[in-house]
Amino acid sequence: MVTVNRTRVIVGAIVFALACGRRPVDTAPAAAASGVASVVANPSASAWSDSVLRSLSLRDKVAQLVWPWILGDYVAETSTEWQRIVRLSTEDHVGGYIVSVGSPTEIAAKINALQRASQLPLLVSADLETGLGFRARGGYFVPNAIDLGGATMFPWIMALGASNDTSLAYEMGRVTAEEGRALGIHIAFGPVLDVNNNPANPVIGARSFGEVPARVARLGAAQVRGIQQHGMLATGKHFPGHGDTEVNSHLDLPVVNVSKPRLDSIELVPFRAAVNAGLGAMMTFHGVLPALDSSGVPATLSRPVLSTLLRDQLKFDGLIVTDAMDMQGVVKQFGAGESNKRAIEAGADVLLMPKDTRAAIDAVVEGIKEGRYDEERINRSVRRVLALKSMFGLQRNRFVELSNVRRVVGDSEHVALANRIADRGVVLVRDTKSAVPILRENAQPRVYSLTYARRTDLGAGVAFNAYLRTRSLPVVNDIVIADDPGTSFARALERARAADIVIVSNYVNITSETATASVDAAFAQFMRDVVREREGRGVVVVTFGTPYLLQQIADAPSYMIAWGSHVASQRAAARALLGEIDITATLPISIPPLHSIGDGERRSARLTP
Repeated sequence: MVTVNRTRVIVGAIVFALACGRRPVDTAPAAAASGVASVVANPSASAWSDSVLRSLSLRDKVAQLVWPWILGDYVAETSTEWQRIVRLSTEDHVGGYIVSVGSPTEIAAKINALQRASQLPLLVSADLETGLGFRARGGYFVPNAIDLGGATMFPWIMALGASNDTSLAYEMGRVTAEEGRALGIHIAFGPVLDVNNNPANPVIGARSFGEVPARVARLGAAQVRGIQQHGMLATGKHFPGHGDTEVNSHLDLPVVNVSKPRLDSIELVPFRAAVNAGLGAMMTFHGVLPALDSSGVPATLSRPVLSTLLRDQLKFDGLIVTDAMDMQGVVKQFGAGESNKRAIEAGADVLLMPKDTRAAIDAVVEGIKEGRYDEERINRSVRRVLALKSMFGLQRNRFVELSNVRRVVGDSEHVALANRIADRGVVLVRDTKSAVPILRENAQPRVYSLTYARRTDLGAGVAFNAYLRTRSLPVVNDIVIADDPGTSFARALERARAADIVIVSNYVNITSETATASVDAAFAQFMRDVVREREGRGVVVVTFGTPYLLQQIADAPSYMIAWGSHVASQRAAARALLGEIDITATLPISIPPLHSIGDGERRSARLTP
């Protein structure tokens, strides 16, 4: 068995108990101390892992460490795509998968089918930064834009940073684990533990809890406990810190050129706290940190970062998972094959999402033949993977009951929690003309609501405008597509002139394909024109995308942040504008040079929902 410290032993016991169908633990890890020794020393679990390890060929050992990416979509058994996926298990013998977007029932059915096809049970992981809904939603049926529903979708976790409530962070972790396990997912790639202290960061932004290291640490540790005390492994990312970058690691190689003392006092603070909370897995950063490794390689490929700092100094003994091995931040310097070898050499346990699964396995095997590492180095990582499979009880039952999915996923209590987090996280950064709430006694203002969103964001503005109309407000709404070149704002400007209240909503956010966190210059100019023509009266800017939008429209009189474009956040913003909820949250980040951490206007609710 893998040697583990006491905190991880407790987490392992909880995960194992849940896998066996025991009652989830709702209290601190210490409450699970009874029975820990018997679980860790479980002869059958240990014997199973040892027996499997002895039975594997060298290539099959390496395959346990390579986890390809699959969609959660529907595919027929006779389709070329399904046959390709099945061969990853039946021929390449991979140890696990990272599953991406699809409906909850289809993801669960696909995972069951893959488990059935695999000789050994599989570990299944997913990016679940905003809950299971981050990946397991049905999407929209086009051309009607019918919302097909799905798992619970929480706001971006910076909403938790704004409310600064660890109990909400814990509860979000709980729901994420309960819904994810219902689908057969064992490992959540979250929470994000990066301290977002660079407003120009094009890839992290509101995915982070915020800019204050101690707050990120508290909230992150609480979410880790919520996830792991309810049956799923949590993964901190992106070690040792992706917050202070201005380069998207999907597109290029970032460099965090700060001193070791700065890293110790800011970037590493949340990761230390998560390790102390019993964090089960850590995801690496595809970026260079010269203070930790002067060779100029990204952290994912750095032995000083993964082995010396993370293993030896921070005493982390969980699973080290690379970020996606098809990203430019990791393959740009050396190419795919060499990068896979270097990641294993550095100390990574799992190679996630290589572009070519079979080639990745072959490359790692080749590294052994080249003498870069030996088979025992591979065995150490395989033992970690097998130990997790035994902790989840997968050697006894690797399947989930499809009938349970609709009983757990998207449960009304879970949706209510998402709404509560969204409500508590709304920040009214400024309101210099006292436009919020927009309703006054015996008044029915004419509202013009302009939505600015990418073409693919079919839900942008839908829930927000619908909720505004629940008060029988005369609302005129338009949508401007951010992707369309040469978009004219002439009609929008005319309608803004005729309204009593103008609400401009931005849904454009950072993505894996964006090189900047800024919105289009034409849109920013339109907002400045509206403010100037109306002298700021009755103008409210709501951003559901980048929280740093204010830097491009510094003269906006009223500026609200709602942390995400999905229904809970849209609903919360509308309720806040109508005066139905208290506005109490404050900025968990600075917006230089305009606002500091902790800024924010408070408003008491005036209307009954």
